[in-house]
Amino acid sequence: MAEQNMLMTNENIRLLLHDRIFERTILKLVPRWIHPNHVTILRLLLTPAVLYFLWRENWAVALPLFIFAALTDAFDGSLARTRKQITMWGTVADPIADKLLVGSVVVLFVAQEVNILFAVFIILMELLIILGALIRKWRHGTIISANEFGKLKMVLQVTGVGILLLAKLLGFRLAVPFAIGTFSLAIVFAIVSFFTYGL
Repeated sequence: MAEQNMLMTNENIRLLLHDRIFERTILKLVPRWIHPNHVTILRLLLTPAVLYFLWRENWAVALPLFIFAALTDAFDGSLARTRKQITMWGTVADPIADKLLVGSVVVLFVAQEVNILFAVFIILMELLIILGALIRKWRHGTIISANEFGKLKMVLQVTGVGILLLAKLLGFRLAVPFAIGTFSLAIVFAIVSFFTYGL
């Protein structure tokens, strides 16, 4: 577990399945001057736009914009690993960008569409994971890369928001319980991620 949780650098890169798929497809279209940190910054810039369209209840724009912004999380990581462009700034900024995107959407949208206590619990788990990372930095002076449970948590959170947005767009309220189930599973993975983060 300690080996899996250590900080990934350009010297100990482990390519994931989606890295290999991206490398053979979409990454071939990305110019060399575009770096992973550019993509992370794009996600940070897209977050206010996602929130704006959610606030305006423009589901037709909010849904694809949110999905695109969320996909940049997988994209910047794959770009960094396949091109050996991992940086300390990116290692820190990438999860912050993720949490800002998902956390703000949870506060603005999930709290209203599902349950405010449910949303509070999701945010609380994110804060605990951040706190765990800070404690590790204070105790050991190290930063570690997100583990597989953390990545699954993010995928499930994005899926849950996507289902809710699709339900709003299509007026299909029966999809909401599926979103709740997805968020519940994300909470489970968040808890597991917290306790396996190497505190």
